[in-house]
Amino acid sequence: MRFPLRLKFFLFATLIAVAPLALVGQNLTTLTRDELKSAANEDLTTVAAQLRTEFDSTFQGRWLSPLMVIRNGVDSDELGVPQKVSLLTLGLQELPHIVALQLTVDGSSLPILATDEAFADRLVAAGLDPVDALTTSSQLIRSIESTGQYGRPLVSQLPETGDWMATLALPLKTQIAGRQVTLSAKIELSSLWRLVETHPFRQRGEITVIDHAGRTVLGPDIDLLTDRSIVQSALPLIVAGARADALENYTRPDGTAMLGAYAFPDWFQWAVVTELSEDKAYAVVNAITRQILLVGLIGFAVASAVALIFARQLTGPILKIGQVAQRVGDGDFAARVENVRTRDEIGDLATRINEMIAHLGERLELMKFVSRGTVSAIQQADEEGMSRGGERRRVSVLFTDIRGYTEFSERVPPEVVIEALNHYFDAQTDIVERHGGDVDKFIGDALVAVFEGADMEQRAASCAVEITEAMMKLLDEFPDYDLHVGIGVASGEVVMGAMGARERMDFTVLGSTVNRAARLCSKADADQVLVDAPTRDASIGHSEIYFETLDPIPLKGYADPVPAFAAVRPAVPMSA
Repeated sequence: MRFPLRLKFFLFATLIAVAPLALVGQNLTTLTRDELKSAANEDLTTVAAQLRTEFDSTFQGRWLSPLMVIRNGVDSDELGVPQKVSLLTLGLQELPHIVALQLTVDGSSLPILATDEAFADRLVAAGLDPVDALTTSSQLIRSIESTGQYGRPLVSQLPETGDWMATLALPLKTQIAGRQVTLSAKIELSSLWRLVETHPFRQRGEITVIDHAGRTVLGPDIDLLTDRSIVQSALPLIVAGARADALENYTRPDGTAMLGAYAFPDWFQWAVVTELSEDKAYAVVNAITRQILLVGLIGFAVASAVALIFARQLTGPILKIGQVAQRVGDGDFAARVENVRTRDEIGDLATRINEMIAHLGERLELMKFVSRGTVSAIQQADEEGMSRGGERRRVSVLFTDIRGYTEFSERVPPEVVIEALNHYFDAQTDIVERHGGDVDKFIGDALVAVFEGADMEQRAASCAVEITEAMMKLLDEFPDYDLHVGIGVASGEVVMGAMGARERMDFTVLGSTVNRAARLCSKADADQVLVDAPTRDASIGHSEIYFETLDPIPLKGYADPVPAFAAVRPAVPMSA
């Protein structure tokens, strides 16, 4: 495992500067954290208990007690029906957030209902019928009676408006025709939500009111919070009717560490949950920790400054050499090791690296002037270098020749001729390489390519046809050139190897197959591909190329005419 010199100096400086501060800081933060946790827990329980008390006092003092007074008034024999109806109407006007009062006779489907006009208008604006929305059904009243829940609020939300409503029922002693009469009220609970929403604790913590199913109540949205540990702890107590307030430390599903407490209102089946993240609870500890870290960093910086200067002077040139080596490995042969002026072994190494890069760049440029076969032969040569000679191999040879080149070169400047040749040879070379061939050489306006290995005949024929198609596209792009191409392809044995003088050799292919490809190329018309019989026989049925049989062509150096075939790509795929 590497252990750089710079890292050694950094670690040494860190131990000297940071270790004492770390020991003191750890003890200080531990003590402070304990004190803050105690204060935060007390704050959480106080807030939960305060809201519980406010919920209970609001319900009992502002709603339940006045409703019981109204109930007693309606129950009185001294008041007539008009006075009792007036009492209901007056109750709506005087009691805040009570939006409906109703008298229901058991067994009757027509209760006496008084509603708050402003709230009724809101319901109409939301598309609701106020009577339907604010009427307490006989079934609900019977359910309250059967469960003994008189005086207990049943809470639900109107989905259309988002309002939270409490339904409260109180029995009357007076009976009509021997039937039970019940006073019921609809109470709008936005005042309870304002107690939560405006509480100062919400500026740094969270207050949530949940029901017996773990759902949030009073707020605009209903969220299910049963994935929180503190909610899971509170739910059994809500269902059981227990009223044991508690504290709890836990981690939320998203990984946030929390402190929490809960309390239970007497009149609602709810739990008031107060929560505070440990990050906020321990903000002072975090601030102290940051100060300790800052002092430690300053000490570290001062202690390591001298070590950094020395390490940089020592390792800087080595790093530069490494960076330049990386750039050369990525193909940037213009990279050089610069600004290394040390008169020692590192300076000598930088000079030698620069000389080596210059030689590599020269060799890379020279490689552009030879074929891949030549490069491969050089790489496989022994320690004594390349030796002249060759070996027999079976290959497919492709010759291309530009038609109209002579006339073109006479009517345009030489610079345009070179530019045109480069365009044409770029396109041809890309196609040859895409078909697995190797460009052997360029001869004036002609290109020679060699294909070896499996399916070499098919690849050579397909390559030739694609070259003619590409040349037609170039003609569309440069119509003034008026250049076309003729191609010949032949397959068979050749002699492949290094040939020439001892000090100037060429790695190429020779033989009758090469000559046949060249002769076919010379006989090909513009935009025509001529192939010999071996190429056609090996390709037929194995490629998308169609071969048209031509009359045997007399070729220079051959006693008899040579069978020839024109390779084309039909508009519709055909079988040979």
